[in-house]
Amino acid sequence: MKKHILIIEDEEDMVRGLKMNLVDEGYDVDYALNGNEGLKKALKNRPDLILLDIMLPGMNGLEICRELRNNKMDVPILMLTARGDEIDKVIGLELGADDYISKPFSIRELLARIKAHLRRENRGFESVTDIVDLESVKIDFGHFKVTRMNEETDLTSLEVDVLRYLIGQNGRVVTRDDLLDKIWGYDKFPTTRTIDNHILKLRKKIEDDPNHPKHILTVYGGGYRFIID
Repeated sequence: MKKHILIIEDEEDMVRGLKMNLVDEGYDVDYALNGNEGLKKALKNRPDLILLDIMLPGMNGLEICRELRNNKMDVPILMLTARGDEIDKVIGLELGADDYISKPFSIRELLARIKAHLRRENRGFESVTDIVDLESVKIDFGHFKVTRMNEETDLTSLEVDVLRYLIGQNGRVVTRDDLLDKIWGYDKFPTTRTIDNHILKLRKKIEDDPNHPKHILTVYGGGYRFIID
């Protein structure tokens, strides 16, 4: 079955180019030229992946991302941002976006990222159970939730994959390059700060004190290590 990709972008020339390339790659493609229409199509049609521009007429991309996550949609969201809009990129990741790519971008790189996100579900993390109990935290991978101090917090699909992989390494150091390769599925990325932002967000969800983590530890010059006990 073809994977369904929704493009939410107001630049019609870009939409035509993206659609042509994605159809050539074998995807089923739909699009919306404004934020309100894009949100309606996303909620109604439940695409496998969304390409989401930040600057849109009507609802902007950040608002759409927030609404989709509030509606429990764990579909991969790739945000299209203007080069240099670092604040919007960080906010997008905090709201639940899985990735971003700066305009102008290489279609080859975009296609590689799309393929990587769509095949994450087939990577398999069989060594980690669906429920992981820590001292004061329960991670429920099956339901994309974290329970800490009797409060539930949702996890994105990307956060689930990152946590499963870190936990599955049994305390070994996981480098940023390893995370890029195993989770994102490609070797090069504009900045490893993206990984660090995801780790920071995960710490806020599972650590009692994110500034002094006990579970997701930074190995300076190396990467990250997950400690269960």
